[in-house]
Amino acid sequence: MTFSHVSMRNQVDPKSRELGDVAQQPRGSKARLLGRGAGPGGLQLPKGCGRLRFLPGPREPMEEPTEGAEGERVVQCPVCLRELPGADINAHLDRCLQAGGAEAEPPSKRPRLAAAPPGGQAEEQPEEARPPAGSPVFSLFHKGRGGGQSPAAAGGRSGAARDEAAVPGGHGCAAALCGESLAQKLEGKPLAERLRPDTLGNYVGQERVLGAQTLLRSLLESHEIPSLILWGPPGCGKTTLAHIIANSSKKNGMRFVTLSATSAKTNDVRDVISQAQNEKRLFKRKTILFIDEIHRFNKSQQDTFLPHVECGTVTLIGATTENPSFQVNAALLSRCRVIVLEKLSAEAMEAILMRAVRFLGLQVVGQGNQLGTPATGSSSKSSEFPVYIEEKALNTLAYLCDGDARTGLNGLQLAVQARVAAGRNAPLNTSAKGGAAHGIVVTEEHVKEGLQRSHILYDRAGEEHYNCISALHKSMRGSDENASLYWLARMLEGGEDPLYVARRLVRFASEDIGLADPLALTQAVAAYQGCHFIGMPECEVILAQCVVYFARAPKSIEVYRAYGNVKECLRMHSGPLPPVPLHLRNAPTRLMKNLGYGKGYKYNPMYKGPVEQDYLPEELKGTDFFKERKT
Repeated sequence: MTFSHVSMRNQVDPKSRELGDVAQQPRGSKARLLGRGAGPGGLQLPKGCGRLRFLPGPREPMEEPTEGAEGERVVQCPVCLRELPGADINAHLDRCLQAGGAEAEPPSKRPRLAAAPPGGQAEEQPEEARPPAGSPVFSLFHKGRGGGQSPAAAGGRSGAARDEAAVPGGHGCAAALCGESLAQKLEGKPLAERLRPDTLGNYVGQERVLGAQTLLRSLLESHEIPSLILWGPPGCGKTTLAHIIANSSKKNGMRFVTLSATSAKTNDVRDVISQAQNEKRLFKRKTILFIDEIHRFNKSQQDTFLPHVECGTVTLIGATTENPSFQVNAALLSRCRVIVLEKLSAEAMEAILMRAVRFLGLQVVGQGNQLGTPATGSSSKSSEFPVYIEEKALNTLAYLCDGDARTGLNGLQLAVQARVAAGRNAPLNTSAKGGAAHGIVVTEEHVKEGLQRSHILYDRAGEEHYNCISALHKSMRGSDENASLYWLARMLEGGEDPLYVARRLVRFASEDIGLADPLALTQAVAAYQGCHFIGMPECEVILAQCVVYFARAPKSIEVYRAYGNVKECLRMHSGPLPPVPLHLRNAPTRLMKNLGYGKGYKYNPMYKGPVEQDYLPEELKGTDFFKERKT
């Protein structure tokens, strides 16, 4: 018996929708497909479809019944392929489809479904019309845009698919359950991207901002997301937090759009805002716009967000490594809440690295432990050796990455990749450093080499630049020579220009030492010249000598404070500034002499004793700028 697939879209002929298509049936019986007018026994279909009901039709004259056929003919269910009496097919089909019927694309040809009569032979089918063994016969309904599935897939996912869906957080760990090798895990996406958490429960660190009972966590869990500016150093979890908000918002019917200020233009932002306006007007649907590296937008580009954040068209989430006070418009800051994320602690980094170790299937080896059976999944299809990593190596990496999770994970990935490649190419009986006949060991030296760059967080044009130079200045002022050397090294090892540091030392010589040690200025100028002549790294000791000299030198701000008093006097003066006294003026011409310029001036070298003479204007006579002025 063959049943036809009925499409209930608007394009279908109304008559066909009302009456249904007449299905062909084997000899002796007939089934009909009825439309919405069918009785209560009709089958309720997905929205947009009509009702289908299989009814036994009137008998038609037949030539001769098949020999040996007795009783009522059996009919094969098009969903589960079970054979049932024709009188029971309707009730069974209702139950079968309501329990989650098959999803598949209809075949190009309709194979026959009727079973052979009892005791008889099935009708012969053409070779091209026979369905392949184990394949679905056909699908009666569609439940989405996806393609077809077999009846087995209709009842549930395959084992691998179920395992992938069961992995919490969705970090791509399903591949490990499917027997993915270590080499495959290390290839493709960076480890930091593959292990990015999807829920707040898997988010590590930032307890001060996202800990239990905090305001931000309560808002995120209740899906009341305000406009935010996430400010923190690289690798502290800004983008991950936005990723978690995206997953949560999509589950609750909100749109989440991501743009990067490094590549997006103003027109891209305007397009997103226009779509957000349509979504809000037509569907009452909120839009969350995440701008990564928002400090890359200039002031005029940032102004694009102002009216739309103000009226709630979009909820803005910006991520930046720069101080928002300097890089984000004040008007935009007033409409957003600034969330300060700190560097991850060493304990948080250890937790993140251990999660990566479990994902890769590595075996952690302590100092006194023997190499034993590797952890599950550590064996690689491309390497017959298990892979181990020293506990000390993980601890060292947690400290060296300086709170940057991305640096730590990618450094671990590079170190393991290098050791696996070396172990694969090494002879089987070779026991080299970091490798053995019974496995591959990733040591502390391999992890340090895997970082492949300075781990010191320093930005020559950003916030850390000003923080470090301020710390150096205050340490020298406080006569702490150890702290002074430390902050100097932080700057130089982070890539700071040594001439910039030398210029600041010249300023310090007069501002904080002044007349207490007049040679300090000479020392600073000499250090600047030395740095200019030889450059880095040789000039670092020149700067170190100057810094220690200044830290040990006596301090005096007498000149610095007196000059500040003069500037204050000029700012506070009301009315026109007093003129220069005539006796202090130069008189290079006869006219100027006739006007009294230089008249009465006493040339001091011509007098053996002190000379009584006024040098300040009449209004300021007797003023002492070296005395502390009252504020």
